[in-house]
Parts: sequence; structure tokens; C-alpha cells
Amino acid sequence: MTLAAVLRRPRRRPEWAGRNYSLLTAAAVVTNLGSHGALIAAAFAVLQAGGDGGDVGLVAAARTLPLVLFLLIGGALADRLPRHRVMVAANALNCVSQAAFALLVLTGDPQLWQMMLLTALCGTGQAFFNPAAEGMLLSSVSGEQAGRAFALFRMAMHGAGIGGAALGGAMIAAIGPGWVLAVDAAAFAVAGLLRAFLDVSHIPSREPGGGMLADLRDGWQEFIGRTWLWTIVMQFSVVVAVVAAAESVYGPLVARDELGGARPWGLALAAFGVGTLGGALLMMRWKPRRLLLAGSLCVFPLALPSAALAIPLPVGGLAAVMFVSGVAIEVFGVSWMTTQHLDRCCPSRLTRRQVRMRRPAGLHVSV
Repeated sequence: MTLAAVLRRPRRRPEWAGRNYSLLTAAAVVTNLGSHGALIAAAFAVLQAGGDGGDVGLVAAARTLPLVLFLLIGGALADRLPRHRVMVAANALNCVSQAAFALLVLTGDPQLWQMMLLTALCGTGQAFFNPAAEGMLLSSVSGEQAGRAFALFRMAMHGAGIGGAALGGAMIAAIGPGWVLAVDAAAFAVAGLLRAFLDVSHIPSREPGGGMLADLRDGWQEFIGRTWLWTIVMQFSVVVAVVAAAESVYGPLVARDELGGARPWGLALAAFGVGTLGGALLMMRWKPRRLLLAGSLCVFPLALPSAALAIPLPVGGLAAVMFVSGVAIEVFGVSWMTTQHLDRCCPSRLTRRQVRMRRPAGLHVSV
């Protein structure tokens, strides 16, 4: 066969890498390039405006609170409306809120309440986006290669996060946090455009039900009926409240006071991203016999970054610890997504009860 004939042959993608999967992966890459730098930028914007650690915590809490309040409603809405429209609308809200945040930082003296309000809007967008995005991704993959597909998706997503964190830290040090927030707003606009082309024709229409409250009630019954589900959610309620919150507030403060500013913290977050890449590569080859056991054991290393910040370790030691925690969270993440996929496709593989239950409306859990 000639070289020209080889070049003319269409490239064969894996069966699980269909159109929706490719669009979702590309959009996730774009979003993570912007958002990882923006997380650092938001903290340093507060500090640059004269705020202290408590103010950074308030801005972080303003983002988290809407996620807690609206996530269940977002799950129910994602089952009632076309998921890609929910995702695009959420991206539009994130784009507008981040653009306004950037404008405040670049043109004036942003007040704490303004930064909290705009961050809360961004969190609200994420609360409605996450259930729709999770359902869309799970429906875009089928077959025995689901675990590999999820690992590749997360590898691409976190790979973009590496560049976003490192570039964001460097940009903050060079030109300030406002421009990093502006880049994040542009990234949400591009990602929303990509997600607008998702195909939802294969998703069956929502059957009329008893209303959103009934959907939430049914979802709650299914949730508490799966021991593996509610125990993991309770576990990560503690992890997010204690570990992630401490890092989002304490990390920038330690970086400013002990490590030399935004650049070292960006490098530490980039090391975390490299660890997630390593974890994704591992999970593309390793299929644990007990998915949730392997994933849950990997939660313990997530306490290491907080301990490293408390000492504090120098930049090299902090980066090493962040790398280990990145590997651990990725092993958990792929195990978690694969388990949810199996629960959708063949719940009998997850429980001894030989009852096949369809996931009801409103039951979307992102960890």
C-alpha cells in the first residue's frame, strides 16, 4: 500500500470515542485550562485587594454553598431538559460571572461582597452543570472499555489542568490575577460553543412524572438504597469540607507568606495535575477487582497536602506530596465513575439483589 493510500484512509477511533465523547473531552480540556488558573487568581485577587485569610475563605465558601444548595435541583433539571442546553446555559453563566470578576479586578478596587457574589454565581453554574455533564459523559460511553474511556477523559482533563495551573501562577506573578480570570471567561465561552453541538437524540425523552419534588423523593429513596453510594458521598463530605477547603484557603496564604507568591503554588498545583495524569495512565491498564475498595483506600493520601502546608515543606517537598495525592485522587475518580457506569448498565454486578433498577430522575452524584 502506498503512502498516499495510507494517508487517505480514515483514522479509526476506538468504539467508545464517539462524537459526543470527543466533544465532551475537548470542552473539558478548554475549561480546565482556564479554571485551574482562575482558582489561584481568585484567591490572589482577594489578597491583592487587601483581604486576609478569612476573606479568602469567605470567597471560597461563596462558591461552595451554591453547589451544596442547588446540586440536587440541578440533577432533577438535567433529567427534564436536554442536557446539552443545561450545560451551555451553565457555561454562559460562568462566562459572564468570571468576565465581571475580571473587569472588577482590572479596572478598580473590588469589594469583598462583589467578589463573593460573582463567585457564588460561578458556583451556581457549576451546580447545574455537573449533573448534566456527568449524565452526558456516562451516556457517551458503552462496552467493556468504559473504565479506559473514563481514564482517558480524566487524563486529558487533568493534563489541561497542569498547564492551566502552571500558566495561571506565572501570569498572576507577571501581569496580575485579573487577566487570568478573563482567560477563564473566554474558556467557558469556547467550551459552551463546543457543548452546543452535542447529540442528544439517543437519550430517551423524559416521561411525565409527578413533578420535581416527586423526582427528588424517588431519587432520595434510590440513593439511600445503595449503601456503596451514600457511604462514599458521606466520606467525601468530610474530605471536601476539611481537606479541599483547607487547601483552597491555606495554600495561597502559605504560598504568599512562606514560598514566595503565586508561582510556587501554581507549580505545586501543576505537580498535582501531573499526579492525576499518572493515576489516569495507571487506571487505563489496571482494573481492580474491587473498584470502590481500591478507590476508597486512595482517599487517605489526600490528607498529605494539608500536612505539608502546615509544616510547611519547601516547594520541592510540597510538589512531591501534591503529586502523590494527584495519583490517589485519580485512582479514586476512575473507580467511582466506572462504578456509576456499571450501576446504570448492569446494577446486578454491584449488588447481590437481582433487581435491575433504572437510575431515577435527579440522582446524579459528583465526587
